[in-house]
Amino acid sequence: MNAATRTHASPDARPMAGKTVLVTGASGGIGRATALGLAALGAHLAITGRDRERTEGAAHKIRAAGGGQVDVFVGDLSSQSEVRRLADEVLQSLPRLDVLVNNVGGYWDTRHVTADGLEHTFALNHLAPFLLTTLLRDRLEQSAPARVVTVSSNAQAMGRIDFDDLQGERSYSGARAYNQSKLANVLFTYELARRLQGTSVTANALHPGVVSTSFGAEDPRRIQQLLIPFLRPFMKSPAKGAATSIHVASAPDLEQVTGRFFANSKPKRSSKRSYDEAAAARLWQVSTDLVGTTNSSTGAGPRGRPTEGSSERSVP
Repeated sequence: MNAATRTHASPDARPMAGKTVLVTGASGGIGRATALGLAALGAHLAITGRDRERTEGAAHKIRAAGGGQVDVFVGDLSSQSEVRRLADEVLQSLPRLDVLVNNVGGYWDTRHVTADGLEHTFALNHLAPFLLTTLLRDRLEQSAPARVVTVSSNAQAMGRIDFDDLQGERSYSGARAYNQSKLANVLFTYELARRLQGTSVTANALHPGVVSTSFGAEDPRRIQQLLIPFLRPFMKSPAKGAATSIHVASAPDLEQVTGRFFANSKPKRSSKRSYDEAAAARLWQVSTDLVGTTNSSTGAGPRGRPTEGSSERSVP
């Protein structure tokens, strides 16, 4: 029996009872399924979405499924001003934050630019979780033991961080931009784990699987349009796709596990590039510059040096 199906336990027995969880991009798909699963485990859910009607609808479904209180925050996280406004609202509304699930993401086959003048894929998939986590870090530390869970993809294995053309200005490919952003998710996670050492806040990333959702529907590749109808019967349902996110966010035995990549609810080696600490530190600095924060606000300090395969640390 997986975490998402334990819906009839007494409230006191549910592993997430008393914990507050924020799931981004939860108006549909994997995000909504993740929120439903964690609510079923007793968590107080807060969800974000770009469209108020869809996000309120998702909150209604979570409440109807016995999820209790669900807070709704609306914002387009590709915009840094929207991330900052949303983070302020979260801090005003939620006195504690036990888990942040960075789920929001997207794919665009043609190059789009955000309100901040940044390439959309990189802005939404990487910079949004980077900035939101930074802004909520103090609340997570105050609520510790706490967790940051970032949804990446096996596409990270095909990714390469092109520091000379991060925004795809010289040459753009939707697939290349997406793969880069998913590798950035893992590099960010591992660097965050190093910087959070000693705080009792963990950071892990995951691959949800190939899931049947509307992902990429705004600007799909031609090959997607042709193949998806045939592949859809073989894809995971959103509920099954959310299983790993739910596991990493809630499993008691993962409370001290940090700096890992998960697939099918099990630890898995990520790509060789994802363990490049120099690239991770450089990406962190570039991201800090792009979102206009300072290293003091992003937790710079003595950096631990976990190596490939490190999994668990004692938390004071």
